[in-house]
Amino acid sequence: MNVNEMGLYAMADAVQQGRLRSIDLVDACLQRIAEREPQVQAWAWLDPAQARAAAAALDRQAPTGPLHGVPIAVKDIMDTRDMPTQCGSPIYQGRQPAWDASCVALARRSGALVLGKTVTTEFAYFAPGATANPRNLQHTPGGSSSGSAAAVADNMVPVGFGTQTAASVTRPASYCGVVGYKASYADFSLAGIKAFAPSFDSLGTLSRDVADAQWLRWALMGQTHALDDMQWHGPLRVGLCRTPSWEQADPDCQRVIESAAQQLAAAGMAVSEATSPPQFDPLAEHHKTIMAWEAARSLAYEYDHHKDLLSPQMCQLLEQGMAMDRGTYVQALQAAAHARRVLEDWMQPWDVLLAPSAMGAAPLGLQATGDPLFSRLWTLLGIPTITLPSGTAANGLPIGVQLVGRLRQDDQLLAMARRAEHVLGTGTGTASTHHA
Repeated sequence: MNVNEMGLYAMADAVQQGRLRSIDLVDACLQRIAEREPQVQAWAWLDPAQARAAAAALDRQAPTGPLHGVPIAVKDIMDTRDMPTQCGSPIYQGRQPAWDASCVALARRSGALVLGKTVTTEFAYFAPGATANPRNLQHTPGGSSSGSAAAVADNMVPVGFGTQTAASVTRPASYCGVVGYKASYADFSLAGIKAFAPSFDSLGTLSRDVADAQWLRWALMGQTHALDDMQWHGPLRVGLCRTPSWEQADPDCQRVIESAAQQLAAAGMAVSEATSPPQFDPLAEHHKTIMAWEAARSLAYEYDHHKDLLSPQMCQLLEQGMAMDRGTYVQALQAAAHARRVLEDWMQPWDVLLAPSAMGAAPLGLQATGDPLFSRLWTLLGIPTITLPSGTAANGLPIGVQLVGRLRQDDQLLAMARRAEHVLGTGTGTASTHHA
């Protein structure tokens, strides 16, 4: 295995044990980027000399944190004190914050090295950036965390930060064939991250296996664990939730989900149908309503002063939100709150839900980023989710499955996902190989 193909945990362990230095990791990642970036275009900002200098500085220090010397990618809507944050928009071209976003500061506190900033769609909405899907350059990587997903999938960096307001971690993870973890709503501070729809905005990560997502989460939380401290032992009850939108999933997606359910059942897990309650049926539409209303307020300055620099898709959404009656917005909020109360009782028979991540494999073309339909429901409910690579479409592109946990039970979800990953054979990093 080449150094750049190692996972986050494996890199961190190698530095802690003195087998590799931070400069070795950075050089390996930069070499891969030099080879592939002209085609993939995952990076919005990258300074190899700065990255190497940062690695050399870390190598002069004794390791103090669980991520010491390990390079990570940061989505370009997250502020960084030493790199521009441009939000995928010409409005903020060259903008240089004087601070780090909370997640960046916490990662650096744990010893991580920010390699560079990855491409985001415009303000983390629908207008795509330049990034192509590394599995097939003619196809979208998804959005909005497109650059982080592509960089991780192409072995340019072991992990990347993303955010999710609709499906911005889940969909790119599925399309690019990586692990996409979206935290419980408000589990992490979003200070220093450009707001879009505050009722939904959540931190997420892209990695090549579940253990790396778990290790990064613990580092940000300031928790000290051995990697195998959190594993799922005993029976596991899985609810196959086709969601109210199942008929809109393409045949490849339906086949992959049903195959995953069969594999989990064959491994001894109790798999049963989880038919969503009727209160969930309108939630995707309520999600759209709330997102439009809140985005129109979050981006009021940009619309009023730089409308000519906004995409048509963005202008359409903001104008929809501005024209909306507040009563419609409040009704959607109330329906969402009621659904969250229903959720707790409805989920009691299952430890985790199995659901689609996206409508199918990554669509052809780079002009759009795909439909977020299959994540709107779970994002609105605020619960943690993780996408695992699980199968392929007829054209060979990856399709992920989504595991859905209970609010604030992220560690339990990650433990269950590690077990499912072992069954599905989806882990690609070294952590899952040696510590499953």
